[in-house]
Amino acid sequence: MGRGRVRGRAGRRRAARAATAFVVVGLMGGCSSRDSAQDEEWRHNYCSALGSWQDTRNASAADDSGVDADDGQSAQPSEPGIAGYTVIAAAKRLDREGLDRGGSHILDDTARAISGDRTAEGQAVSYCDDSGFETLMNAG
Repeated sequence: MGRGRVRGRAGRRRAARAATAFVVVGLMGGCSSRDSAQDEEWRHNYCSALGSWQDTRNASAADDSGVDADDGQSAQPSEPGIAGYTVIAAAKRLDREGLDRGGSHILDDTARAISGDRTAEGQAVSYCDDSGFETLMNAG
């Protein structure tokens, strides 16, 4: 009889350990799950910064087309360059959080886009389109 009782206690202990392990794994899984609202906010911030950079770049290009080369304004800091820092910072956040989509490399694409690579800019814009923030982008 004593032996059956030991198995009963041992069985209960094993069951208690298994239940504890199940609860711990469940809690750990809950802690590591993504906060999709936060992810969406980071994506929105990125796409908004990218759209602002596009607007600033396009406005600067339009201004440059009417500026006389001898007026000395080319020595001023580049407004698209300053806006580029903001979009790079937002891309770093997405990269750090692993929020690339479909094999994209958002930080690399963004850095190349800021440097004038139109293909990379298209990939960054596509990321925003896929994220639902296409209205923040500038088509031209």
